[in-house]
Amino acid sequence: MNETLDVIIIGAGSAGLAAVREVRKHTQNFVIINDGPWGTVCARVGCMPSKALIEAANAFYYRNTFTEFGIQGANFLTPDIPAVLRRVRRLRDNFVASTVKTTENLGRRGISGRARLLAPDRLEVNGQELRARNIIIATGSSPIVPKPWSTLEKQILTTDTLFEQENLPTRMAILGMGPIGVEMAQALSRLGIEVAGFGGNKMIAGLTDPQVNSVAIELLGRELSLNLGEKAELTAVSEGLRVQAGDSEVVVDGVLVALGRRPNINNLGLETLGVPLDEHGMPPINRSTMQVADLPVFMIGDANDQSPILHEAADEGYIAGFNATHSAPICFARRIPLAIVFADPSIAVVGSRYQALDSTKTLVGEVTFDNQGRARLGQYNKGILRLYAEAQSGRLLGAEMCAPAGEHMAHLLALAIDRSLTVRELLRIPFYHPALEEGLRTALRALMAQLPASNESDLATCGAFNSEALD
Repeated sequence: MNETLDVIIIGAGSAGLAAVREVRKHTQNFVIINDGPWGTVCARVGCMPSKALIEAANAFYYRNTFTEFGIQGANFLTPDIPAVLRRVRRLRDNFVASTVKTTENLGRRGISGRARLLAPDRLEVNGQELRARNIIIATGSSPIVPKPWSTLEKQILTTDTLFEQENLPTRMAILGMGPIGVEMAQALSRLGIEVAGFGGNKMIAGLTDPQVNSVAIELLGRELSLNLGEKAELTAVSEGLRVQAGDSEVVVDGVLVALGRRPNINNLGLETLGVPLDEHGMPPINRSTMQVADLPVFMIGDANDQSPILHEAADEGYIAGFNATHSAPICFARRIPLAIVFADPSIAVVGSRYQALDSTKTLVGEVTFDNQGRARLGQYNKGILRLYAEAQSGRLLGAEMCAPAGEHMAHLLALAIDRSLTVRELLRIPFYHPALEEGLRTALRALMAQLPASNESDLATCGAFNSEALD
């Protein structure tokens, strides 16, 4: 291929496919290069198979509520873990097929191989040199496994290998209590596996609010052993694997390493771009344009290590695809930050995180769900939600929660923050009874009580009944 292409996209994950979708609106003079299986990380080893496992685990765990509901026979239920994993793979394969289908009509524009940059406008793949006016890097990420554990490779799992197992060990340790670790630790425990969770940080699941974190730890700790704040070490022993962290020690049959993911940038040739690289080997990237320095190069998705979330990757693919096919990059306003961990209760962070706020200029409204009416009816009356608002204006800034239906309330709050709504304006919307969102209203009312009094004819001032059955 001697022609100069308009765009080369490296990587066919969520970000790369989003870039292709935008690029082909403006030119057919492009190629996309992919190293390894085609199909996104989300579909193959991430969001979708993990949620399939979580749904199975939750379905089995809910048997614990049957007696209270007046349903007998729960003790006769057992999980068939090989069958659970077969369903996960069956669904996973269907999701992967749907993403691969989007690349079937690429023809010669789809290249399988490992690309290496030679300059801002050149790369090499399969022994062939390609030139392009713009290059989009979307090489994704891989699970982090510390080098000292490389000798134990056959004895440890990552999310890249977990769902390929025919069965699972009866005793497992989960190393890393970030979003992935928390989700998998709870799911595996709910399937009847004896689980010990280890996290080097005392904060879990991406939370920064100490009070929400404390509740999340207490609730998760009811279901499995939690060991936080100490680095874990692995040792092979005759009985399996020994995991040690501070004074805590367990011997398990298997270990899932969930220490996050590392951008796939090794041997990519970023040093040939002629711009400074940071201590992690990453070039400077403009989050509003996705451009690397002032080069005709764009870096998106997990590859840039900024926000490894699917909707953010899709946005970045769109931004890069647009800017790579126009004469000059333009800045895009990014969406309100939103992160959800599919634990039970849901853990979510939306808008400004607690740790990023100035406590002298911020009000906090809180609700716990222990006695919330709708939550009690469904036996999911546990958790906490904390809202943050600007003290002077009452404008909603953010929230952190470990709450029932948190994934849905987080979306509602993201909309409110994006529209710069105030606490008063949010309290003017209807809250149907009985709904879990009435708990959100309780937190809003706690904020309202800290704001200057308003006109008594304003329905935002309508108070609570102070009754569990009605609030």
